[in-house]
Amino acid sequence: MSTRRDWLLQQMGITQYQLRRPRVLQGEIAVTLAPDTRLVLVAEHAPALQEPLIRDVLHALNIQPSQVMTLTPEQLPMLPEQVDCAGWLLGVESEYTFNGITFSTAVFNELISSGAAKRALWQQMCNHDSHLFSHP
Repeated sequence: MSTRRDWLLQQMGITQYQLRRPRVLQGEIAVTLAPDTRLVLVAEHAPALQEPLIRDVLHALNIQPSQVMTLTPEQLPMLPEQVDCAGWLLGVESEYTFNGITFSTAVFNELISSGAAKRALWQQMCNHDSHLFSHP
């Protein structure tokens, strides 16, 4: 809905711009991915990459811990609009798309204690072509 102010500005030929990332002006900075990042793990409280389940998932995806970036849900909007890596939403929801590949699971504590949650994760991984994760 246009306001009178918007209409007046339009009549004067003044173009209004809307910031894509207004939070940057509030002191937040963009998140930059390292060139070799292959997986972004998003969680309120990210587990250590040395956890056995996390190590198993990374091994299955042929990803080294150094190729994983962990973010909080608050940092996710600070990512560039296009990232060329997979995403793992660990107990969080987001509309952000990671190169079309996003794994979504329960929070880590529930994931390690629930066989059904683990099966759901492995099923998501199996649904993607293995060539997506096979490069070194």
